[in-house]
Amino acid sequence: EGDKTSKGRAIQNMLALDPDDSVNAFLRLTGLDDETFLDSHYVVFATKCGLVKKTSLRHYSRPRTNGGIAININEGDEVVDVRLTNGHNELIMANRNGRACRFNEEAVRTMGRVSTGVRGMRLDEDGDDAVVGMIVVDNADEETVMVVSEEGYGKRSVVEDYRLTNRGGKGVKVAKVTKKTGKIVAVKSIAGNEDLMIMTDQGIIIRIDISTISTLGRTATGVKVINLVDDQKVATVTLAEKEENYEDD
Repeated sequence: EGDKTSKGRAIQNMLALDPDDSVNAFLRLTGLDDETFLDSHYVVFATKCGLVKKTSLRHYSRPRTNGGIAININEGDEVVDVRLTNGHNELIMANRNGRACRFNEEAVRTMGRVSTGVRGMRLDEDGDDAVVGMIVVDNADEETVMVVSEEGYGKRSVVEDYRLTNRGGKGVKVAKVTKKTGKIVAVKSIAGNEDLMIMTDQGIIIRIDISTISTLGRTATGVKVINLVDDQKVATVTLAEKEENYEDD
């Protein structure tokens, strides 16, 4: 554990990574010694090019120090998100150009570790499009979909605004993408009792009470959630446990 400005420890000191490899996602898990839990949960991968893959958690229950193949990646593709599911969840994949595709995970057959996956979302053919994230829907009546753009705009919208379709579609608009907002960089599932933490590509971070961000229509632009200066862009977004006392900085 370090303070917020510490550099951290090189991940190569803990994991045997190839020199040209990097960490793109992680899962925090308990219950790997529970046989029932292993057989009733799945690891679902989403890739930049729109593929989705589902594998039984049992295949990852005995991790090795030097790791093991979890998914076969095509040339030019990469993992962008990894989620744990119960076999009956719904998934929502979102892309840079402001669309999202909602489908039932049962539409994705279970595969082994050494497989590529199937089409989860169809991307635009403009050369700049990519999947930015995937969320797991546990309760569509209580959760909202949070999206954040690279120029610091964000908004929430209700899950039911996204019609349930089969996997492999182009989806529907998740936010209005303009030059002012920039492309979408993150999508998160919000239960309502979290804080949103936004980090820029220059290492600046802000923590926001999620209840202060409006729930708007699916096609709305959103509101400014972080003020950016010096050509900064939003790099990543994560959720944290709600903090009661906030400091103005």
